Amino acid sequence: MNPVLKYRMPKPLTEAEPIVREALKKAGFGILTEVDVTATLREKLGVETRPYKILGACNPGIAHRALEADPTVGAFLPCGLAMYEEPNGETIAALQNPGLISQSFEAAGLAAPANEALELLDAALRTVAQAVLA
Repeated sequence: MNPVLKYRMPKPLTEAEPIVREALKKAGFGILTEVDVTATLREKLGVETRPYKILGACNPGIAHRALEADPTVGAFLPCGLAMYEEPNGETIAALQNPGLISQSFEAAGLAAPANEALELLDAALRTVAQAVLA
């Protein structure tokens, strides 16, 4: 199982990000964390990088079921989504594969929430982007 699922959008990050956020919202996911990697590296290191953001997506119901099955799974939450702009102006969305959570922990109750998160996130991103083979 691939640890990261990739999706391509033929738009710059500034245009792709709101579209991805809306698709995630429609699938029941909110954004709990956000890191503007470009701004952080500019501020901390004085370097310019391509546009790059990391979003932490969470579906409260799925997260609750996963945490009930094994509280230590919280170290893997929220689901990470890196978005970066390629030199050609396209945006790549790289999603942490939530299906790996159930394979990484021994709690039997994690399989259903992990698979549900994977199905919902993949469907949401496929509605707005083209899946890319890893």
